[in-house]
Amino acid sequence: MDSREKAVWETLHRHLAAIYAGDWEVYTQTTADDVAVYEWFVTPHRIDGLSFHEFMMEHDWMGVGADWRYDLLDARLQLYGTTAVVSYTLLLSVYKDGAISHKAINESRVLVEFADGWKVVHVHKSPGSQLQL
Repeated sequence: MDSREKAVWETLHRHLAAIYAGDWEVYTQTTADDVAVYEWFVTPHRIDGLSFHEFMMEHDWMGVGADWRYDLLDARLQLYGTTAVVSYTLLLSVYKDGAISHKAINESRVLVEFADGWKVVHVHKSPGSQLQL
């Protein structure tokens, strides 16, 4: 793995961890201001910009405080100059209220290399499983 690939993976992991930890500062460091997101479980329409996710993170939508981990299954990185496409199945495991739950979500995230580093500019999610694991 070369240094540019390593930088993309490190940015992606910082970005994902920020989401589940509710770390708005790191989220904004790893996400473009004009990010475009398709989240099938929220709306069938594109959500643009940071304000929606700021609201969601402020209100603990991912269970901040719960014990969580994620795994990236079948992860793939395609690097084209200053643009990276990362695709994987996100397996999210959460321990809350004495029980463990799992969610599987297929995701593609597009990152672009800016002067201050790699940032996520586009996210597309689709169901990874019809079953609640």
